Amino acid sequence: MNVPTLPAPSTALPRAVTEGIDERLIRRVVDCFYAQARDDEVIGPVFKTAVPDERWRAHLDTIVDFWSSMLLGTRRYDGRPLRKHLMLPDLGDEHFRRWLALFRKTVEELCEPDVAAFWADRSERIGNSFRINVRMHRGDDVLDLKPLEREVFPD
Repeated sequence: MNVPTLPAPSTALPRAVTEGIDERLIRRVVDCFYAQARDDEVIGPVFKTAVPDERWRAHLDTIVDFWSSMLLGTRRYDGRPLRKHLMLPDLGDEHFRRWLALFRKTVEELCEPDVAAFWADRSERIGNSFRINVRMHRGDDVLDLKPLEREVFPD
């Protein structure tokens, strides 16, 4: 008996969004965001401790590759970002909340509205996933853990 098979769900990004994203935009967002993040009073110390000055440019290049892979499907990134975050002993909800608020602010300033909304949503999904995994790694009960509330970045 022939059973019809359904096509696999598409993981492709919506065409209207991908038309607004290119390598230049990704580089601009990454450079702008991380320049602010490194100087931020909440998340700056985490970055300065985890990524020394002499490795900062290489770190940014890696992040560009990550987002290029995530948003454009280039497959340039072949790392394990969660693992790096699991090794940060003081990483907590306040850091994830601030990272996401600053990232949302950055993409809203630099991108068209549909691109900004899509990219911010993608970052929130990744951020909340990392947060849950960090908490589980530390032995926290995450069964009732809710996603982080959106926070507006303070001006």
